[in-house]
Amino acid sequence: MWLCATLILVAMQRLWELWLANRNTRRLLAEGAMEVGASHYSLFIVLHAGWLTALAMFTPLTTVPNAWLLAFYGLLQIGRLWVIATLGRFWTTRIITLPSAPLVRRGPYRFVRHPNYWVASLEIAVLPLAFGQVWIAVVWSLANALLVGWRIRIEDRALEGRRQC
Repeated sequence: MWLCATLILVAMQRLWELWLANRNTRRLLAEGAMEVGASHYSLFIVLHAGWLTALAMFTPLTTVPNAWLLAFYGLLQIGRLWVIATLGRFWTTRIITLPSAPLVRRGPYRFVRHPNYWVASLEIAVLPLAFGQVWIAVVWSLANALLVGWRIRIEDRALEGRRQC
């Protein structure tokens, strides 16, 4: 019961985020923004879909989650929403850069660089751990670390020289 409900909620959240990101992407591109690093984007889709699929396939339906870890995962969603709200129309799941727009340095960006990647990385580790799936947490966290490292290098190059707000 817990597993199914959790996976459905996470999948719904990810689908909503994809809808929002696509809407924001279309708007930004219409304003003259450019996409950078599109070649690796599909790997993130595969990574996140595979992560949820692995949880669904390898976790017994009767598994009772660790309440503390599940609660921590819930807190991470607050962080995710904080990032999305802070970036507003600039939040996407792709690297879309609008040269005339200043870099955002408010909200969670005051404290850490790339807070969205921190949140997503923690999610990928914490949710499987909440359901006792250490190997899923490790394998997907390593794959995510490789992809995020690649993506951050691309994103940082794309954002070089932009003024801060």
